[in-house]
Amino acid sequence: MNNFFKNQEAIKLQLERVLEPIEHSLGLSNAFYTDEQVFNFERDQVMSKEWAAISFLSDLKKPGYVKPVDFMGLPLVIVRDKNDQVKVFHNVCSHRGMKLVHEEGENHGVMVCPYHAWSYNLEGELKGTPHIGGVDKHTDERFNCKSNGLREVRSFIWFGMVFVNICGQAPEFLEAIQPLTERWAEFLGPYGMSAWVEADDCKHQLEVNCNWKLAVDNYCEAYHLPWVHPALNSYSRLEDHYNILFADNFAGQGSYVYNLAEVSGTALPVLDTWPQEKIRHAEYVALFPNVLLGIQADHAFAMILEPINATKTTEHLRLFYVGEASAKADKYKQNRAEVLESWRVVFAEDIGAVEGMQAGRKSPAYQGGAFSPVLDQPTHYFHQWNARRYLEALKSA
Repeated sequence: MNNFFKNQEAIKLQLERVLEPIEHSLGLSNAFYTDEQVFNFERDQVMSKEWAAISFLSDLKKPGYVKPVDFMGLPLVIVRDKNDQVKVFHNVCSHRGMKLVHEEGENHGVMVCPYHAWSYNLEGELKGTPHIGGVDKHTDERFNCKSNGLREVRSFIWFGMVFVNICGQAPEFLEAIQPLTERWAEFLGPYGMSAWVEADDCKHQLEVNCNWKLAVDNYCEAYHLPWVHPALNSYSRLEDHYNILFADNFAGQGSYVYNLAEVSGTALPVLDTWPQEKIRHAEYVALFPNVLLGIQADHAFAMILEPINATKTTEHLRLFYVGEASAKADKYKQNRAEVLESWRVVFAEDIGAVEGMQAGRKSPAYQGGAFSPVLDQPTHYFHQWNARRYLEALKSA
């Protein structure tokens, strides 16, 4: 346990302040955004117990494709086998602990360790053990290949994203996501999230010098719109927004008057299930811990926050449209480009805010800050989500 955790009673008192009513509450203290050992503790004791997104399925371009990822420094590999089944494994050879897969790409059915050439199929089974019994003896009766395959990580595919639960003990994913799907049934009808089709030409990635939690903090609230997003605020104003917080791990904001189509002149098909009286409604919900979601009548988006270290995050954005035609056809190519550009601008404008907050976390004068009792409710909800999990983890640490 590092220096930050030596005085656990002081930490618990800090976290209990976060759980107080919003008008009296403090936010998480600086170390939760700056300390690498806290970052590792968070990975092992908080994030690993949740359903966290690690990739978009479309990044595994075809059956027989492998993609190594680092989940907060933990090496994993995503495998899309020849039968189009997706699995996630710990990316480490069972022999001497060598990282197994170093580059993503099309795979011919075998993953070979670069150290001693032990090989695994795409189901994670150990199939080859060169010279294990001595020179030119590739088997040994004392060694059982079946019990030395790759360790699989519990995973689930939802809305084009690969989610993992490292510890393997979280509730079933569909149970965990049910509060959101029930909330959005009003807009999406019986289609659910399958109403949307990912567009190949609507991808964006941002490297941001901040802790991943600050990206969630910022996304949850509309309070900053007039100053950080003046263009967006001109057609979806602060006063046109409402807070969203429900079911422990969802928070964000909605707009009553989203009308990008009119402002930018785009014309894309809208969902036929979307209520006409709410055609300008839009909702932006953070799925804790690391996914940001947005739905409008004519498109949706998902952003995966990839925590690189305590002070750096990569944001992966994908856009989705109504049906194959609006997502793929040349007819709508310019419209898709304009939608992507509008969100690219919005998320780029947020960089100064989140990096400015990260810089402020170096100041001893900041001890968690304060919250607007009205406009910061979703952000406070996220801080409380974290605080409860830290307190639970400290009990067993």
